[in-house]
Amino acid sequence: MAIADALRPGVQRREVLGWAMFDFANSGYTTVVLTAVFNAYFVGVVARGAEWATFAWTLAIAASSVIVALLSPPLGVWADRRTARKKLLLFSTAGCVLTTAMLAGTGPGAITLAVALVIASNVCYCIGESLIASFLPDIAKPDSIGRVSGWGWGFGYFGGMLTLGLALAWVLSAPSRGETAAQSVPHTMLITAVVFALASVPTFLLLRERGTGAGVVATPDAPARPVESAWHALVRSVASLKAYPDLRRLLICMTCYQAGIAVVIALAAVYAEQQMGFTQTDTMLLVFAVNIAAALGAFGFGPLQDRIGHRRALAITLVGWIAMTLIAGLGTSKGQFWAAAVLAGLCIGASQSCGRAMVGLLSPESRLAEFFGLWSLAVRVAAVIGPITYGAVTWATAGNHRLAILVTGVFFVAALAVLRTVDVERGARLRSVGCA
Repeated sequence: MAIADALRPGVQRREVLGWAMFDFANSGYTTVVLTAVFNAYFVGVVARGAEWATFAWTLAIAASSVIVALLSPPLGVWADRRTARKKLLLFSTAGCVLTTAMLAGTGPGAITLAVALVIASNVCYCIGESLIASFLPDIAKPDSIGRVSGWGWGFGYFGGMLTLGLALAWVLSAPSRGETAAQSVPHTMLITAVVFALASVPTFLLLRERGTGAGVVATPDAPARPVESAWHALVRSVASLKAYPDLRRLLICMTCYQAGIAVVIALAAVYAEQQMGFTQTDTMLLVFAVNIAAALGAFGFGPLQDRIGHRRALAITLVGWIAMTLIAGLGTSKGQFWAAAVLAGLCIGASQSCGRAMVGLLSPESRLAEFFGLWSLAVRVAAVIGPITYGAVTWATAGNHRLAILVTGVFFVAALAVLRTVDVERGARLRSVGCA
């Protein structure tokens, strides 16, 4: 299918490029900061390898997720009503870039500073993630939304590989500068921030802000009660899901499987180094390979989900996730862990792309930013549950990472059970009624 055939009337191909470039830009943050580099650096260097270090990292991720869970739906309502998704996206991007760059100033013992910056940067990243996702139904036709979502997510992994590749080159060249690999890690935060800032520029130049048709326009003299309005908006948004039962079930399903994915993103490098004996360089190479697999998964499953159905495609990825946790938890060699990691890459690209597309299919057009805020709420609640469960298991079992990764598999089993109750066709009909 040609690109133009997948787009809504009036949408130009350069807009798709602008939209996908944000996935390209922000993937470096998750790859370098949360997955491959800074998490292991925090545990081993900033926290000096303390027994509580992994749990402290999971608490930082959980704290940022709680903040995002509370903020995303109200901010989505605000952005919908004021047609200000792009403006809010700009602020969140600037915030993430700035706080990521500031992570370069952390070192051994700087626990409070590192935790504060990780929380702030992840909050800004997550808000931007939900906002850019809300543009997907604006640009893609309903029967091509999986394909377009896959383009964006797959393209994003190349951005992650670019940023990680630059970071890896900097770490490998550390001896020539008279540094150790650990001493060179903080500078990779600057590399990540610069790539994010530069690569996001096309998004703000090419992507159009379209009115959502909500029929509510804020005026400059509207009463300003941000805290009360935010809480009311959050409660109202969650309550409105009663009218969209399949979307509600999908969000519950996503909370389950995203809890497992959050573990992989936040703790894969920690598991590799603490359980499998990987070095920092080994881990970066591993995550680089995972990103290649993730890009293939996103590109490959995008068209597939449009053909075989979104629910079936998501179910396939969940089965893959269950297999991954078994291989990683029971495997004893580095080769087996590499196999599990590559399988995780294929599954993460496919499941993330598929989930985003399904939310777009089931959300009314007049409330896209709001309902993608609820998507972000589900993902962030999951990001609390998953890593905290993993961290608690390792803490309670004196560092048994194998048991923790096997427990993670339960989240994917639960997601598969909930997914069986989702009827995408019925949900799409209810969405159309809500748009009328």
